[in-house]
Amino acid sequence: MSDKTPSEAQLVTFGCRMNTYESEVMRDHARAAGLENAIIINTCAVTKEAERQARQSIRKLRRDNPTARIIVTGCAAQLNPDRYAAMDEVDQVLGNAEKLKAESYQHGINNPVLVDDIMEVRDTPAHRLEGFEGRTRAFVQVQQGCDHRCTFCIIPYARGPSRSVAIGPIVEQVRALVANGYREVTLTGVDITAYGADLPGKPPLGQMVRRLLQLVPELPRLRLTSLDPVEVDDDLLELFATQPRLLPHVHLSVQAGDDMILKRMKRRHLRDDVIAICQDIRRRRPDVTFGADLIAGFPTEDEEMFANTLAVIAEAGLTHLHVFPYSARPGTPAAKIPSLPGEVVKERAARLRAAGDQAMAACLAAQVGKTVSVLFETETTGHSADFLPVRVDLPLEAGTIRTLRITEVRGSELKGEPVE
Repeated sequence: MSDKTPSEAQLVTFGCRMNTYESEVMRDHARAAGLENAIIINTCAVTKEAERQARQSIRKLRRDNPTARIIVTGCAAQLNPDRYAAMDEVDQVLGNAEKLKAESYQHGINNPVLVDDIMEVRDTPAHRLEGFEGRTRAFVQVQQGCDHRCTFCIIPYARGPSRSVAIGPIVEQVRALVANGYREVTLTGVDITAYGADLPGKPPLGQMVRRLLQLVPELPRLRLTSLDPVEVDDDLLELFATQPRLLPHVHLSVQAGDDMILKRMKRRHLRDDVIAICQDIRRRRPDVTFGADLIAGFPTEDEEMFANTLAVIAEAGLTHLHVFPYSARPGTPAAKIPSLPGEVVKERAARLRAAGDQAMAACLAAQVGKTVSVLFETETTGHSADFLPVRVDLPLEAGTIRTLRITEVRGSELKGEPVE
């Protein structure tokens, strides 16, 4: 995604919601520094394809903007700063910590590489954002980094150790966003179920969410990003049952549905844990929908192991799938294991996506006739509380929450009519 306004730096963002949040921080810093005729590319490193797209974008941006200052940052830049600094198109590389510092954008800083050791970072400074350009939903960072070492994942080495934002700055940020018209906030982090372990008193995620909802009663809708299936605490479970403002959509970091593969991934859960947490939350909140990250073709995965992952989609009731063909990341333990043939990985990813499409189609069909609450992101499209896409024929005001009756399924969307 890219965007710019006249005379301001242009932001090009790849990857996760954390990057979306951080791009807004960088936009504010660049604006305050008066940075003009510059393009900042915020990269992702979760797969080889993500890095390829970033490099392709850098080359195209240089061709289209021959005089602009091109700054590359994000996870790929943190992991391989010299590689990006060596690109003829790149003027400067910033690390993941440096990109969030105002001084990195001041005039006169011409160091081509500002990338320190991310593993030495121990704090997560709070940033006050007034809004998100071009978006009606806001993101608030509550946690950063990861202390776990899943064998396939390079992100801890790009993001550093787990560290949490104190409740006070979180509340202040959410209040400011609501005051500026945002009706929905998503709490983001690399591993948000690790929230609080580094704070005084070690408040778990559920306790923080409870306090946030209590202290900002004017916030209509709160979402959470990806949760670890075995780290959902009792407070958070209770909130799903008692707090309608905590929206009924849960995205889980599942990755696989076979116990042996999960162990080889060094995950903290087994397949039964995924099924159990979905059953537990669904019992407390029957209208909930579940999403999941799934990796296809992890090294050593045979057809029986893959079948277990395919089956967990139906057994856990997963509908919103993010499927990743396995991508070996240099520096991770899994990269030392021989990979499966590319055509096998691709075919298994396609089967997972097909199963996800089928599950989503059934979920959409079940909504017909129901009355739902929708936050409109454009005049005609938005998402329901359980994160299903909804469209109306007659325009409504973007950024508002409206009650709709679902009349039919149109392709991969629901069609609704306002309830007067």
